[in-house]
Amino acid sequence: MKFVLIFGPQAVGKMTVGQELAKVTGLKLFHNHMTIELLEPLFSFSPEMWRLSTLFRKEIFKAVAESELEGLIFTYVWAFDQQEDWDFVDQTCEIFESQGATIYFVELEAEMDERLERNKSPHRLEHKPTKRNVDWSENELRESMKKYRLNSHKGEIKNENYIKINNTNLSATEVAEIVSKRFEL
Repeated sequence: MKFVLIFGPQAVGKMTVGQELAKVTGLKLFHNHMTIELLEPLFSFSPEMWRLSTLFRKEIFKAVAESELEGLIFTYVWAFDQQEDWDFVDQTCEIFESQGATIYFVELEAEMDERLERNKSPHRLEHKPTKRNVDWSENELRESMKKYRLNSHKGEIKNENYIKINNTNLSATEVAEIVSKRFEL
């Protein structure tokens, strides 16, 4: 069993890289908006929506970890200055490690101008209805960068299987190839 966590700020390309990585590895992709898009129409972006999203994610992780699947790719916006995000990542990894899984961390970073372009791409908007109000989404992207630290500092991630990629000028296919080769997925 393999668990690949792709993380980075909004519109950095996590889902698209995850889709390409799923193609080359055969691993299933569970991108973070799969629970958000399910719950947001019912609860908006409320504490209840986030509580249920976390609950659903953990239950899905447990089911996958105990299954016969080869593994899972999950995408996540990790606020490094928020202990609850560290706790979520630790708990998620523990679910998979308790079943003997190998954990892989893939951190993406990209220049703000590129992220703003990606934020309004048809592919993103197709898969993430909550991002279709592009003005709101762009404002949220900018504000979260002021409020949170969404990329790690050098040496902060201690995971043995870790790679940080600046994908400003790389396609999702190129990033997926780098990751699959690096970790022999």
